[in-house]
Amino acid sequence: MQRPWLLLLSLLALSGCDNTPTGREQLALVPDTLMADFGRQAFVQMQQQLPASQDDNANSQVQCVAEHLISRIPARFPGSPLPDSWEIVVFADATPNAFALPGGKIGVNEGLLQVANNDAQLAAVIGHEIAHVLARHGNERLTQELGIKAVLFLIGLFSEGDADTENILQALGVGAWLGIALPFSRAHEEEADVMGLELMASAGFDPRHSTQLWRNMAAASGAQPLEFLSTHPNHESRIEMLGEKMDAALRLYQQSSPVSCNP
Repeated sequence: MQRPWLLLLSLLALSGCDNTPTGREQLALVPDTLMADFGRQAFVQMQQQLPASQDDNANSQVQCVAEHLISRIPARFPGSPLPDSWEIVVFADATPNAFALPGGKIGVNEGLLQVANNDAQLAAVIGHEIAHVLARHGNERLTQELGIKAVLFLIGLFSEGDADTENILQALGVGAWLGIALPFSRAHEEEADVMGLELMASAGFDPRHSTQLWRNMAAASGAQPLEFLSTHPNHESRIEMLGEKMDAALRLYQQSSPVSCNP
């Protein structure tokens, strides 16, 4: 008799398979409209918790870079689901960070402008974050998390009375996290790097600045966790991968019109 959790895994594997803009197969089962609602709600909460930047130069630069990147999405990644409009906000936060959410929301912290020293380095980060949205990585991660939780719930439900159930569930929880969630997250980061590199180059930002950006990030962040236990590639791995893709990105850049967003 087939166990219920094996049946559930089979159903998840057979339903809703799709491809990302790079051609990678993915399982993203959450409706895109629902993901957009999640993104908008999260963005509203962030705006309530963090003040918007009053730095006119920072706002102007971020808006300019983001708008040039967004304008190239239809040509670079045709067929990608796009929001009706994008909202771009600079937050008065010293943490060097940026993000993009389903529903067309982009946030950039002022602190990132202390690490991204020019337009192209800023484009590398924002392009990377936009790529997460275009490739539906949030949907894929949520699908994985819901699948893992459903399987663990069913195993617990159908293993009642087993003295070792709790230990099994704990082991499966760790195994699922290390064996499913983390590797996929690293794959997402690498895919977003590749897509972001192509997007920035086609938008007129010199892709060679992407590697310098991550060197700056390495200098700013200090020690990192081991790559095996991290959702992000370490900086050296990321720089090496970007270098391998650089020739193709430079060809895109040479076909574009260079952009300057300096006030």
